[in-house]
Amino acid sequence: MQRFIVGGAVRDRLLGLPQTDTDWVVVGATPQQMLDAGFRPVGADFPVFLHPGSGEEHALARTERKSGRGYRGFVVHAAPDVTLEDDLRRRDLTINAMAMREDGTLVDPWGGERDLRARVLRHVSPAFVEDPVRVLRVARFAARFTDFTLAPETLALMRRMVEAGELDHLVPERVWQELSRGLMERQPSRMFGLLRECGALAVLLPEVERLWGVPQPAAHHPEIDTGVHLMLVLDCAARLQAPLPVRFACLGHDLGKGETPAEILPRHLGHEQRSAALLRGVCERLKVPNDCAQLGDVVAREHGNVHRSGEFGAKALLRLLERCDALRRPERFEQLLLACECDARGRAGREDAAYPQRARLLAVLGWARGIDARAVASEAAARGLKGPAIGDAVAQARVGAIEVGLAGSPTPGL
Repeated sequence: MQRFIVGGAVRDRLLGLPQTDTDWVVVGATPQQMLDAGFRPVGADFPVFLHPGSGEEHALARTERKSGRGYRGFVVHAAPDVTLEDDLRRRDLTINAMAMREDGTLVDPWGGERDLRARVLRHVSPAFVEDPVRVLRVARFAARFTDFTLAPETLALMRRMVEAGELDHLVPERVWQELSRGLMERQPSRMFGLLRECGALAVLLPEVERLWGVPQPAAHHPEIDTGVHLMLVLDCAARLQAPLPVRFACLGHDLGKGETPAEILPRHLGHEQRSAALLRGVCERLKVPNDCAQLGDVVAREHGNVHRSGEFGAKALLRLLERCDALRRPERFEQLLLACECDARGRAGREDAAYPQRARLLAVLGWARGIDARAVASEAAARGLKGPAIGDAVAQARVGAIEVGLAGSPTPGL
């Protein structure tokens, strides 16, 4: 029985990057031998065990044979006669198909170290085409390793997979898993650029694909093209280290511009509601988690109003807070404002522009929430008010607090 560190842990060690998880492959062992050694079994699809001391995953060396469509269509063979080279051959990219002995000796039968030095993403073998998830994984790695290029022959295989309809068989959860991870990488625009180049974006997210080539007014969008703008917004979110819900909201905020009637272009009147409707469809299709879906919805509906909020008086500001549910969910409102800042700064030449709306609306929210709503309601009830009239009294108190705050603020724009 021999064990080897494999995959991303080897790659990141050679790149000098921090290592979070270490995966091992065990060669020459049976499941019973692993159990006898104290390992705990996990997983149902193939033999994976947890080390009795470290808890690190140890998988028996295995091969895979294509038996159907999609990423689940495989027959897995794990036995003592499966070699390390056999196991590494089934992996996606050469940079992920290296192993390391416990003494630190590198095992590299497929040229992964060479491709690391050359900064190239290259498939290991023609078997790459058997797993459609690999299209998404390669695009995600392009977003992480921003100085790497994609081997032309690998791009050709990805196009073949799309044309053959392999991506049609991906389950929504797996698509979301890879897309969400790619959104959290250093340069998300590279993921979407590569998905467009191989034709996968039109299959997986046609609502996003159709944004390219759609013009916007140059006065507000020097980059003009809506798809280009979206990529700038996503990369701004990455620079600001935004959490996943914010990055997803950025992805969906302008989807409606892809359905703007041709006769009103380059203006996009009403695109906010169209964006929200399209985004709901995306969320249902990909089974997007609630925190991402809910923030995406409110950003799609309200980002234009947030941008224009510097022109709003106290009453309009309170209505905006109420539509965003900011009084009950201030943390989500802060995320909304961050998404809107990314939208504003995701424009050619405006990457470092100030966004005073964010500070202004946070201050407005603080003034509105500073009102003791229970005390105001009690006082209104004591005056004989009932039902909606009590709610009106609370709203009036909040408007008054906002007016006082606006009048007394020393900050320009507030």
